[in-house]
Amino acid sequence: MPDAEGHPTLDEMELQAVMKALSDPMRYLVVATLAAQPDGTERSCTSFGLPVSKSTRTHHFRVLREAGLVRQVDRGNSRMAQLRREDIESRFPGLLKLIADSAGPVS
Repeated sequence: MPDAEGHPTLDEMELQAVMKALSDPMRYLVVATLAAQPDGTERSCTSFGLPVSKSTRTHHFRVLREAGLVRQVDRGNSRMAQLRREDIESRFPGLLKLIADSAGPVS
């Protein structure tokens, strides 16, 4: 059962939900960007510069969170996103390498 913030456990991470989350180019970019960062990097949702409204950005991060790709933590008045690298690699070995290889350089 997902925790109070909507993060699924490792066993609850489903390939179909992960692939659906990654099917959107903006969400794919978020995961690729975080995958290119050092492990443990946290970024505010606004720092990705997605060209969408706040409500749409919130939706994109909810989909990523509910698929188990990111962990979101409140830090003051900001919501930070962190890639669940270890969980993703454990559940779907090689997926992050495929994303990194196909995304090319990201910032």
